[in-house]
Formats: sequence, C-alpha cells, structure tokens
Amino acid sequence: MGERALIFEDVPADGSSPAGGTISVWTLNRPDKLNALNTQSHQEIKEQCARVESDDNVRCIVIRGAPPPEPEEGKRPKPPAFAAGADISEFAGKDSDDVRPFFEDNAWEAVWNLSKPTIAMVDGFALGGGTELALSCDIRIASDRSTFGQPEINLGLIPGGGGTQRLCRLIGYGRTMEIVLSGGMVSADDALKMGIVNKIVPADELESVTMGLAQDIASKSPFTTKVAKRAVRAALDLPFSEGVLMERSEFVALFDTEDKEIGVNAFLSRSDAEWVGR
Repeated sequence: MGERALIFEDVPADGSSPAGGTISVWTLNRPDKLNALNTQSHQEIKEQCARVESDDNVRCIVIRGAPPPEPEEGKRPKPPAFAAGADISEFAGKDSDDVRPFFEDNAWEAVWNLSKPTIAMVDGFALGGGTELALSCDIRIASDRSTFGQPEINLGLIPGGGGTQRLCRLIGYGRTMEIVLSGGMVSADDALKMGIVNKIVPADELESVTMGLAQDIASKSPFTTKVAKRAVRAALDLPFSEGVLMERSEFVALFDTEDKEIGVNAFLSRSDAEWVGR
C-alpha cells in the first residue's frame, strides 16, 4: 500500500482519569484531491473505528482534513478542505451490484456507530460524502471559510452516506429538501443558522477551539460519557415517551457505579473527580 489515506495520532488528554486517556485525531490525507473519500479512505476509517472502540484509553475522536499542499510555482493554490465529497473517478462504469457492498459497509456508519464522542473539525469544503462524514460525528466545529453541501443531484444521484436522513433530523424537512434538490452550497454562516454546525470560528482558532472541547469531554468519566451518548442518540429513534423512560433507566442505573459516588463526593468536597471508569 502507498501513502495512507488517513493519518491518526493519539494525543494525551490532560488531567484525564483513569490515567492514560487520549484524544484520537484522524486526518484525512489526500490533500491533492481535496481529501476526497475513496475506497482506501473508507477502509482506513473503518480500521480506526475498530481500534478506538476497543481501546479504553481513547476518550474522544476528532476528524479533520489535511491542509492543502504548497502550490507549484505559477500554479493557483488549492483551497482548504475537510473532504470535498467522494472520489467520483471510482463511480464511472459502476452499476448497482458493484457499489452495493461498499455502501452497505461504509465509513459513515462506522463513525456513527462509535460509542465514544466524535467531533468533526471542518475547515474549507465539506461536500457530498464530506458533509455526510461530518454529519456522522456527534459535534461539528467549522471555520468561517467552510462550505457544506450535497451536490449528488448534479451527478444524477442522491446522497448515499446517510445525508438525507441525518440532515432531515438535524435541520428539518424543508431545508434538507432545498439542499438535496438544489445541489447548492451552504456557507458556514448559513450552516450555523440551520444547525448543521455547532459553532464557527476563525480558521486560525479552529484547532485550539476544537481540541479544547475534546479535552473537556475527555476529562469526564469515560463510562458516563458513553451512557450519555447512548441516551441522547435514543431520541433519534424512540418516541418521546419511550425515550424518557430509557433516559430514566440509564440515570437510575448510574447510581450503582463507582463514578457516580466519586463525582458526587468530589462536588461536595469541591475537589477534582478522579474517575475509575465504572
């Protein structure tokens, strides 16, 4: 295999407990192609999902795109990109039998199904599959020069990585229909107004803001964090009354954990909680 399509680094989580906590930072590494997602990208993302899911030290995952390469002399520089969609060259000449296995076992669902918190650090273009990868994360922080969109309609296709479903649940039916049917682009400001992203920041502050949030999340009880994510996710699938019952069950069960007692006692004594993760 040549150069990796995904580079990962596990960064120490300051003050995490149990000790040894990390934030796994994944960088989509095809900057010459605006980090477009190809078969290799999907395979390596799925491999990293399996790795972090089984590694108790990993407390949070941050996904970002590699910065653009230095331009050749006399050439226009490439724009920044989180992931400018799928690698369309892989679509040519394919029929449904060719693509079905790939889309039935894809990176978007692997990221979505992680039990640990995920943050998309978006700088520049996040289009098509790139928007869908960001939507597969729990939280999205974007630079003020970012652009989102689902342009698949322009190829005679529709979003195939969960875009129609996740967008609709996130921003509503009408806005999703406008984005999907027009194939147009959404500015960072409009993405914030719609609720596609949690916040936008200047590009030179994006990393510090995103990693600061990741560090904050990583400082919490890793066991309770998983329960919290599971409870919030249930709101997407369950009727309200069932969701409330599910939340209550999760809440009550946490009273039997060591971390609940540690957290309560730390609050009462005005000290820092030293979680044990159970």
